[in-house]
Amino acid sequence: MQKKKKANWMLTIVLLLGTVTVFFPLYMAILIAFKQPSEMTNDVAGALAFPERWSLENFRQAMEVTDFWHSLGNSLLITIATIVLAILIHSLAGYVIGRGMAKKKSFRVIYLYIVSGMFVPFSILMMPLVKQTSQMGLGNRAGVILLYLVFYMPMNVLLYTGYLKNIPEALEEAADIDGASAWKTYWQIIFPMMMPMHATVAILTALGTWNDVMTPLVIMAGTGQNTLPLAQLNFQTQFGTNYNLAFASYILALIPILIFYVICQKQILNGVANGAVKG
Repeated sequence: MQKKKKANWMLTIVLLLGTVTVFFPLYMAILIAFKQPSEMTNDVAGALAFPERWSLENFRQAMEVTDFWHSLGNSLLITIATIVLAILIHSLAGYVIGRGMAKKKSFRVIYLYIVSGMFVPFSILMMPLVKQTSQMGLGNRAGVILLYLVFYMPMNVLLYTGYLKNIPEALEEAADIDGASAWKTYWQIIFPMMMPMHATVAILTALGTWNDVMTPLVIMAGTGQNTLPLAQLNFQTQFGTNYNLAFASYILALIPILIFYVICQKQILNGVANGAVKG
């Protein structure tokens, strides 16, 4: 007879509290998005109550106010371009620096210099960047993408160099014996093996880029090229905030990034599982 495992009630309670903490704001956001302004009350019972009539009118108005499809296109363009370029450039930089640190101390200095950028707040760089991008003609979507590549480089290089420790150098040595160039070895052997880290970098970069307000606000001001977070500022005025339309817009903006997160999460799990099987 196998002994029954005792339930860890303390851990169960903590997990339940964590679940409620995560899903309760989402529950409130959905309720507010479907309610009409007349249904918004200050008492707890009224705030938690379901809408009197479920309607998509708030979503329709939110899409009109934010010029949803245009703003969505800008957000997708900036986010996808940043992810693709970050994976290509940062992974290559991480590979060169990661392998170089084992041979030369100068690569260690370069690594520490790049990673130190994680500790520089954007508020210090904001005004010089606005002036510099304007002078260089980069006060547009291309400038925002370029800045994101610089901002996320320290974190991504840190992740890639750390992940390279799990890839044996013997694979590169074998490829070198077979006559493969360093460039061919990287793209055909190392790059595919870093797929789980590519997915991780894609998720972290996408979440930061998709939800960012400050960088597009200060760089693309006056261009009329709004991202979704910028367009959502239309719901806030000096007289108040239209919470019903705002939360409807937040739900619409959440759907694409949520789908992307789920897809990348599956790839991370598959990559880890495949690595364990091969090992």
